Amino acid sequence: MALHTRDGGLVMPNAWDGLSALMLADAGFEAIATSSAALAATLGRGDGRHQVTRGEHLAHARLLGRLTGLPVTGDFEDGYGDTPEDVAATVEAAVASGLAGIGIEDTSGNPDQPIRDFDDAINRVRSAVNAAKRRIVVTGRTDNFLQGRPDLDDTIRRLTAFAEAGADVLYAPYPPDLDALVAIVTAVAPTPVNVLISPADKVLTVAELQKAGVKRISLGPALYTHAMEALQQATKALVAGDLTTATTGISFERINDLLTRGANQP
Repeated sequence: MALHTRDGGLVMPNAWDGLSALMLADAGFEAIATSSAALAATLGRGDGRHQVTRGEHLAHARLLGRLTGLPVTGDFEDGYGDTPEDVAATVEAAVASGLAGIGIEDTSGNPDQPIRDFDDAINRVRSAVNAAKRRIVVTGRTDNFLQGRPDLDDTIRRLTAFAEAGADVLYAPYPPDLDALVAIVTAVAPTPVNVLISPADKVLTVAELQKAGVKRISLGPALYTHAMEALQQATKALVAGDLTTATTGISFERINDLLTRGANQP
């Protein structure tokens, strides 16, 4: 929690495989996270529909932590289970796997009713907190804005209840604008707030988000999609017969250097 409560907080980028985690560690980031969307995509599956198992995500998170030696927060969708007891079991497994943090969303995996009822959502976060016993940072997250429910009042109500249930960090991806973000930060203070890149209407700088009171900035699948855009451009060049553009990238010497560092982690 110390990284969340210090002046400025932290930027916590999301890795999707061992090499991306090592590159982020080499760049000097102090903590990293998984991305459920990026992980699902690497496995050829969809995000938020219970298509990735708890065991798969735990193994993935353990790999990132082992290679980098950094604190890893798991973006664990709805906690991988139908009941609050299932969420508690996921938290226990995350603690046993050495994770530093875990996020629990109020999503359901049901496209017809993507956001869980208020009481159910709160009970799941409370169960996560009780299981955590302060051994792991618990982030309570509402996906109202992501799921087409632009209700700022309900979002603040949920986040406030998550804080009252004991969540260490609060998170509502893509509030509509800076005013909404500031309203959230103010309403739940002093509990730290995570932001996914920026409000929905404009990408701000790290300094601007810090000025607004944000304590943690995550990137979700954005770095992964950035890398996939580079791959898409390379494939277009290849189709056009441009081998030079298609094969430009970092050297295997650089890759092997990073992998060696990961293998030598204590």
